[in-house]
Amino acid sequence: MTVPDEKRAERLLANISYYRLSAYMLPYKQRKDGSILDAFKGGTTWGIMIYNLYVFDRKLRLLVFEAIERLEVTIRTQIIYQLSHKYGSHWQDRLDIFNPPTKITLRDGRKVTVDVYGDIQKHIKEQLHNNKAEVFIQHYRNKYDEPENPPSWMSVEIMYFNHLSRICTGLKQRADINGIISYFALPPGTFCSWLHTINYVRNICAHHARLWNRDLNIISERLSFSKYLCNILQRQFVKLKDNKPPGRVARQHTWGRSSF
Repeated sequence: MTVPDEKRAERLLANISYYRLSAYMLPYKQRKDGSILDAFKGGTTWGIMIYNLYVFDRKLRLLVFEAIERLEVTIRTQIIYQLSHKYGSHWQDRLDIFNPPTKITLRDGRKVTVDVYGDIQKHIKEQLHNNKAEVFIQHYRNKYDEPENPPSWMSVEIMYFNHLSRICTGLKQRADINGIISYFALPPGTFCSWLHTINYVRNICAHHARLWNRDLNIISERLSFSKYLCNILQRQFVKLKDNKPPGRVARQHTWGRSSF
């Protein structure tokens, strides 16, 4: 590997550890019999290849995190709106709308108890006593003695993203989750699976971990389109293709001829 500007490389390594950058070096390492060697391929450069790949990953995380932020705000809004209209302002305090605690076995063999209602209540109470930064929480504590917990539009705002995912999977009535996902026009199983994946990716972005070329170790449920919908999408694609400006179509035709 060549380092054209050693001084700049030293400055960058003072801010970004060599170990952190090592994952971005793997595509440029030599391989033998399926093993990665501790030697670079010929022509590998520090700045143009390795550091630029690191910068690309950083920009990718920012773009993905911005998209997740919009989704997260919308999901919070729909959970609050749908459940408040049906169960009132303090639906998060109603034990009867959540599934009872259940024991599950994790992949590593450990047995844990899933208690969505209990975990939400614990988190809200911890935030009420420890969160000094949120003005609306302090305002509620200073002004109201009961109910103990603030209304859902406050409580949901101090929940973590994984709480949103667990609320959707922990609701007892299928009609409740259907009301939330009706806004997103997705099947319940697909929606909950995607929430789990989004939460996983969100944590990667929030902790500035590598997103590029990462095995997420999680499989989302695929959205299956009906044949009827596939035919509609195909007709729309053909229609858009046929309505392209003549000049643009001509250039595409030229590229097509020149490539053979």
